[in-house]
Amino acid sequence: MKGPLIERLRRTPARLGPRSIKGRLTVLVTLLAAILLAPTGLVGALTARQTFSSTLWLDARRQAVLTGAAVRAGQLHDAVRPRVAGVDLVQVVGAHREVLASSPAARGLPVLSDALPTALDPIKEVRTCRIPGLGCLHLAAVRLSPSPSSPVVYAGRPVSGLNPVGVFDSFFIAEVAVLLVLTAWGTWKIAGRTLRPVEGIRSQLAAINVHDLSERVPEPSGHDEVAELARTVNGTLGRIEKAKSVTERALRQQRQFAADASHELRTPLAGLRAQLEEAQLHPQETDLGDLLEHALSDVDRLEGIIGDLLLLARVGALQPESWTPLDLGDLVRQETRRRCDRLPVRLRLEDGVTVNAYRGHLARLLTNLLDNAQRHGRRGVEVAVRRSDSMAELSVSDDGAGVPEADRERIFERFTRLDAARSRDQGGSGLGLAIARDIADAHSGTLEVEESPSGGARFVLRLPFEGCPPQDEAPAMRQPLKTA
Repeated sequence: MKGPLIERLRRTPARLGPRSIKGRLTVLVTLLAAILLAPTGLVGALTARQTFSSTLWLDARRQAVLTGAAVRAGQLHDAVRPRVAGVDLVQVVGAHREVLASSPAARGLPVLSDALPTALDPIKEVRTCRIPGLGCLHLAAVRLSPSPSSPVVYAGRPVSGLNPVGVFDSFFIAEVAVLLVLTAWGTWKIAGRTLRPVEGIRSQLAAINVHDLSERVPEPSGHDEVAELARTVNGTLGRIEKAKSVTERALRQQRQFAADASHELRTPLAGLRAQLEEAQLHPQETDLGDLLEHALSDVDRLEGIIGDLLLLARVGALQPESWTPLDLGDLVRQETRRRCDRLPVRLRLEDGVTVNAYRGHLARLLTNLLDNAQRHGRRGVEVAVRRSDSMAELSVSDDGAGVPEADRERIFERFTRLDAARSRDQGGSGLGLAIARDIADAHSGTLEVEESPSGGARFVLRLPFEGCPPQDEAPAMRQPLKTA
């Protein structure tokens, strides 16, 4: 137990830095700023220190030169009046290191410095801390003449209160620290604002579940990486939602196919079995020709039902990419020319009415509508194709009994029988109108029934014109009416 735990701890990388991207960016930018600002602050401190020292030296030198000029001119006696602001310590020291004259601030003080400028270097910068109580002094020492007995003028001031090592170093350290804090704070805020949409995307994705894929992540404005990520995520969610809807539709179709097959195939199979069993029990009383005729009729009926059920299961499987432009008028002419119907068919076709569709499915839809009209019409059938607003319209009308308004949706349900006039004995599998409605839905269209001008039924198919984008998902399959 101990060995695997130690091995796992050894393989687990140590996380010394922050876990979030915002924290990592803040640390990285702050470190880079520290690398850049530290040398800059050091150079600034050194430059300021040098400038400060140069200013002190120049002021002290000026006062020493002025005092030396006064001594040469014989204008100086015991008291020296400083003429440079801030330089209040002035002494004129003789060759034997006695104080000949001094300023009021230096009166009573010993010689400010032991430094002696030479004849070759008559001006010297001096820093001394030898006098107790004054601290350190910054002085300028000026030799008045090359002779060995030449007096020396010392001029300067204390620098303990204005020590550049303490003042300027502290100032630049504080400046660098403040800049680093501002850099870290600004990076934290900017990174947080930049990554805020990512948190919105993450939380929204976490809330989306497989049962509801209609939600989308928020898309920030602009064209940066985060906005492109949001648009890509929404596109992916849209494709997943579409794939889910297609899968659910396929599953519904499979379940519907199984339910319809078990419901509708039971009766003809039971009838066929009963005939065969009766023939088996009474072979002498069975007319073989009559038995075979009825059996083949039931088999034909079974084949028709199975074929229609398989077509219902396949409708909607074809994607819009497999559709082709189709002229509805040409389709009606070709399909009616192949038929041999009991009632005449009158055509009223408008040319140039073109849609995007799968020809085989639309031909089956038209065939089912014509079969229905021929079955219930009395004197004739009319087929019309025309433009209606932004849709292409195909209508099939008969002069039969029509469909009551209360039943105009029920007739599109599978295996629905309204009355004896529309029973199975009239022909068909009972799935023709359901197939026609599903084909219309799969092509982003509608199929409705109205009253025809002659009093019968008028079935109207409306489809988008060629070039109109199809809907992402066909309307939901209509559930069949449950029958006993």
